[in-house]
Amino acid sequence: MEEVVESLRKIEEKYQLFRQQQFTFIRALERTREEAHDMVRPVSSIVQVQCYRDHHCYNSTDRRILTMFISICNELRSLCQKLELVHPGDSVTKGLVEKCKVLLNDSNDLTAIRAIYPHAVVNYLSLEEARHRYGGVVSLIPIVIDSMREWITYTKRHLLPNVSRAGAACEKETPTSQTPCVRDVAAQISISNKSNEKLQEKKCKRCKYEDPRLKNKPPWRPPGKHP
Repeated sequence: MEEVVESLRKIEEKYQLFRQQQFTFIRALERTREEAHDMVRPVSSIVQVQCYRDHHCYNSTDRRILTMFISICNELRSLCQKLELVHPGDSVTKGLVEKCKVLLNDSNDLTAIRAIYPHAVVNYLSLEEARHRYGGVVSLIPIVIDSMREWITYTKRHLLPNVSRAGAACEKETPTSQTPCVRDVAAQISISNKSNEKLQEKKCKRCKYEDPRLKNKPPWRPPGKHP
């Protein structure tokens, strides 16, 4: 889970840089659409942006910002696969992952999607741009990131605690040699104490046997006079 959280954090940092250059992104799309003689239809898919970059982009700045958009989409697509590997999930998490997969499909139609508050990406567009050209393509990344955040929050709150408790129970039932259970430690202490007690008794008997008073005592003789 920590790897997933860290991956999403890095993608979000990259997206913050991209969002600050949204005007550059829109201008790059404008120029490449003009070069492609494709000024009528809206920018409605990732593969369309990639086609503009690969075949109709003759400006290094335009190429850089279009590549940045495609790169973020690819990283989000890879993260979708990690989400499924981290935890199989339930119907809620599976639905969120499936939503991200559909949105990030190269040929998926983005025309109808719109990022809402707190995202303001659509607000930076003119009315014409937002409605008929770029409203969908600028909304894609923030919507996917929000869905992945929701997946992480839900999984931590509802799914991972059960896994942690199950793991703790297994460890309690099957203690390792490095962390023995309390009963094993108590048994070892008891055995050690008994050994010490026996050793002390042996020493005490030896002390009594070698008592110097017993050595100096004269041998026993029958009563009567003796020379």
